[in-house]
Amino acid sequence: MIVVEGKRDVASLRKLGIMGPIETSTHIPVLELSVKLVEKGKEIIILTDWDRRGDLLSSKISSDLQYLGLKVDTDFRMTLSSLVKKEIKDVESLYSYMKKMRSCVNKDETY
Repeated sequence: MIVVEGKRDVASLRKLGIMGPIETSTHIPVLELSVKLVEKGKEIIILTDWDRRGDLLSSKISSDLQYLGLKVDTDFRMTLSSLVKKEIKDVESLYSYMKKMRSCVNKDETY
Protein backbone atom coordinates (compact mmCIF):
# COMPACT_ATOMS: atom_id res chain seq x y z
CA MET A 1 0.00 0.00 0.00
CA ILE A 2 1.20 3.50 -0.84
CA VAL A 3 0.35 6.50 1.35
CA VAL A 4 0.22 9.88 -0.39
CA GLU A 5 -1.06 13.27 0.65
CA GLY A 6 -4.02 13.88 -1.65
CA LYS A 7 -6.24 12.99 -4.60
CA ARG A 8 -3.95 14.63 -7.16
CA ASP A 9 -1.09 12.42 -5.97
CA VAL A 10 -3.29 9.36 -6.48
CA ALA A 11 -4.24 10.55 -9.98
CA SER A 12 -0.59 11.07 -10.93
CA LEU A 13 0.39 7.59 -9.75
CA ARG A 14 -2.57 6.02 -11.57
CA LYS A 15 -1.52 7.76 -14.80
CA LEU A 16 1.93 6.26 -14.29
CA GLY A 17 0.33 2.80 -14.21
CA ILE A 18 0.43 2.14 -10.48
CA MET A 19 -2.77 0.22 -9.84
CA GLY A 20 -2.18 -1.11 -6.33
CA PRO A 21 -3.87 0.23 -3.21
CA ILE A 22 -3.20 3.91 -2.46
CA GLU A 23 -4.41 5.71 0.65
CA THR A 24 -4.54 9.49 1.11
CA SER A 25 -3.48 11.14 4.33
CA THR A 26 -5.44 14.37 4.02
CA HIS A 27 -8.71 15.04 5.84
CA ILE A 28 -7.98 12.35 8.42
CA PRO A 29 -6.02 12.61 11.68
CA VAL A 30 -2.65 10.84 11.48
CA LEU A 31 -3.45 8.46 14.33
CA GLU A 32 -6.76 7.49 12.70
CA LEU A 33 -4.95 6.92 9.39
CA SER A 34 -2.34 4.78 11.14
CA VAL A 35 -5.00 2.59 12.75
CA LYS A 36 -6.76 2.25 9.38
CA LEU A 37 -3.49 1.15 7.74
CA VAL A 38 -2.74 -1.36 10.49
CA GLU A 39 -6.20 -2.91 9.98
CA LYS A 40 -5.31 -3.48 6.32
CA GLY A 41 -2.14 -5.24 7.52
CA LYS A 42 0.13 -4.55 4.57
CA GLU A 43 3.61 -3.26 3.99
CA ILE A 44 3.39 0.51 3.64
CA ILE A 45 5.30 2.80 1.28
CA ILE A 46 5.11 6.39 2.42
CA LEU A 47 5.23 8.72 -0.57
CA THR A 48 4.49 12.19 0.73
CA ASP A 49 5.79 15.33 -0.96
CA TRP A 50 9.41 16.31 -0.37
CA ASP A 51 8.67 19.60 1.35
CA ARG A 52 8.62 20.41 5.06
CA ARG A 53 5.00 19.31 5.49
CA GLY A 54 5.65 16.07 3.61
CA ASP A 55 8.74 15.38 5.71
CA LEU A 56 6.82 15.88 8.95
CA LEU A 57 3.89 13.80 7.78
CA SER A 58 6.18 10.98 6.62
CA SER A 59 8.00 10.96 9.94
CA LYS A 60 4.81 10.95 12.02
CA ILE A 61 3.06 8.24 10.00
CA SER A 62 6.22 6.12 9.92
CA SER A 63 6.70 6.38 13.68
CA ASP A 64 3.07 5.49 14.39
CA LEU A 65 3.06 2.50 12.04
CA GLN A 66 6.38 1.13 13.28
CA TYR A 67 5.13 1.45 16.85
CA LEU A 68 2.02 -0.49 15.83
CA GLY A 69 4.20 -3.24 14.28
CA LEU A 70 3.87 -2.54 10.55
CA LYS A 71 6.76 -2.60 8.12
CA VAL A 72 7.24 0.89 6.67
CA ASP A 73 9.27 1.80 3.58
CA THR A 74 10.51 5.39 3.55
CA ASP A 75 13.56 4.59 1.41
CA PHE A 76 11.57 4.77 -1.81
CA ARG A 77 10.43 8.32 -0.96
CA MET A 78 13.97 9.41 -0.13
CA THR A 79 15.42 7.89 -3.29
CA LEU A 80 12.73 9.37 -5.51
CA SER A 81 13.06 12.81 -3.97
CA SER A 82 16.83 12.76 -4.38
CA LEU A 83 16.35 12.00 -8.09
CA VAL A 84 13.72 14.64 -8.89
CA LYS A 85 13.86 17.25 -6.10
CA LYS A 86 15.59 19.84 -8.27
CA GLU A 87 12.91 19.46 -10.96
CA ILE A 88 9.63 18.90 -9.08
CA LYS A 89 8.46 19.33 -5.52
CA ASP A 90 5.60 16.91 -5.15
CA VAL A 91 4.08 13.57 -6.06
CA GLU A 92 1.32 15.11 -8.16
CA SER A 93 3.96 16.41 -10.59
CA LEU A 94 5.51 12.97 -11.18
CA TYR A 95 3.34 12.09 -14.19
CA SER A 96 4.02 15.35 -16.05
CA TYR A 97 7.73 15.06 -15.19
CA MET A 98 7.90 11.49 -16.53
CA LYS A 99 6.00 12.54 -19.63
CA LYS A 100 8.53 15.32 -20.20
CA MET A 101 11.46 12.95 -19.65
CA ARG A 102 10.01 10.38 -22.06
CA SER A 103 9.61 13.02 -24.76
CA CYS A 104 13.24 14.09 -24.24
CA VAL A 105 14.41 10.50 -24.57
CA ASN A 106 12.30 9.97 -27.70
CA LYS A 107 13.76 13.11 -29.30
CA ASP A 108 17.28 11.88 -28.60
CA GLU A 109 16.53 8.49 -30.16
CA THR A 110 15.61 10.06 -33.52
CA TYR A 111 19.09 11.47 -34.05
